[in-house]
Amino acid sequence: MKTKVGYSVKADSFESGVETAKAATEGMTPKVGLLYTSVLNDQAQIMSGVKSVMNAPVVGCTSSGGIIVPDGVVNAEDHGFSGMMVLDDPDMTVGVAASEAGKDAREIGRKVAIAALKDAGLMKVPNYFYMVASPKEEEDYLKGIQDVIGRVPFFGGSAADDTVEGKWSIFCNDQVFSDGVAVVFFYTNKEFLTEYTGAYKETDTVGIITKVKDSRQLMEIDGVPALDKYMEWTGKELSEVEGSNLLSATILNPLGVKSRHGSLTSVCHPMSSTPEHTINLGNRVVEKTAVILLEATVDELINSTGDAMKVVNKEMTQEAAGYFLVHCGGRKLGIGDRINEVHEQLVKEANGVPFITIFTFGEYGYHDHSANACGGLMLSFTGIGKE
Repeated sequence: MKTKVGYSVKADSFESGVETAKAATEGMTPKVGLLYTSVLNDQAQIMSGVKSVMNAPVVGCTSSGGIIVPDGVVNAEDHGFSGMMVLDDPDMTVGVAASEAGKDAREIGRKVAIAALKDAGLMKVPNYFYMVASPKEEEDYLKGIQDVIGRVPFFGGSAADDTVEGKWSIFCNDQVFSDGVAVVFFYTNKEFLTEYTGAYKETDTVGIITKVKDSRQLMEIDGVPALDKYMEWTGKELSEVEGSNLLSATILNPLGVKSRHGSLTSVCHPMSSTPEHTINLGNRVVEKTAVILLEATVDELINSTGDAMKVVNKEMTQEAAGYFLVHCGGRKLGIGDRINEVHEQLVKEANGVPFITIFTFGEYGYHDHSANACGGLMLSFTGIGKE
C-alpha cells in the first residue's frame, strides 16, 4: 500500500481540483481518492477537476474550516481549499456507493451497502469500510449497512460546514448532495487500525437520562429539565448556554455515554438548547441510561491528537503507509488559534508518513471490540498498513 496527499488553495474550483489531484496522483496508480473541500467551493467543479486527472473513484465531503496536511493547516478563508489522499495497492479492491437521504435511513443504508458490494464485484464482506454522512441520521445508515455486511470495522466522519448552518456537502464520483450517505468498502490484506477516542476525563458527576424526544433531544436528566441539570453540574449561567451558545460553551465539558462493556465512552456534544430547557445533541441517546459530565482543557485537546497517533503507531502490526485522521470541528473551535500546535503534534508522530486531517461534525469508529459507534467531539485516527 502507498498513500499520497495533494491539496490546493486556488480560487477557481475546477483548477483547485486539478492541482489537488495532480499532486496526489503523481507516481501513483490510485484505487480510490478521499477528497475534502471547503463549503466556499463549487463542489461539482472540484470533482470535475479531480476526475479530469484520475479515473479512480472519489468519495468525500466538506470539512469545517480547513484540513491539515504535512505542510500545515490549509484554509483559504476567502475562497476555500481542496485536499485529497489517494490509496494505491494493486492487491486491494474497493467498492463505492452513495445515496441521498429519504424516508427510511436504515433502508437507504442497506441499499448503499448492496450497491458498494456490486461496485466492488465481490459479493462478500469487506475487511473495513469508510462512511461519510450528513450529521443527522448516521446511526440509522450504519444499522442498514450492518444489516447487509455485519459488524465490519469502520471509520470516518460526517460532512461539516463552517457555521453549523447545513451548508455541507457529500460527494461520490458524479454525485454531490447535502443530505445522505456514502461508503467505501475495502478488500485488502493491509491493516486499517483506528484509535477512536474522546480523550476527555470522566468526572464523578453522573445522571440518568429520564426523557428523550426524537432520539437526539435530551429532555430530562434525573427527572429535571436537561439544561437545568447541566447548569447545576457546571455552574454556568443561562446566558452562557441559551440557544446556540450551548455549542461552544460545552466543548470543554460535554456529556458522555459508556458502551455496555465500558470499553468506549462516546461523547455527546450539546449543540443547542430550547426555551423549554431541553438540549439538542449531536448524537443519539436513550432513556434509562447513565450520562456522564466530561472535562478537558484546551491543552489536553491539543495533546490528545499526538497521544492518539502514538496509540495507532503502538498498536499497528504493520508499518504505516498513511494516516487518515478525523478530528471533530467542535474540538477545532475550542482549540482556536492554537490549531498549528495540532499540526506540530501530527507531523512529529507521523514521522514523514503522509497524512490528511479533516474536521467533521460527527466521528465514527470503535474501540477495544466495542460496537461501531457514532459520536461527537471525538477523534477517529486510522493508520493504514504498508504491507
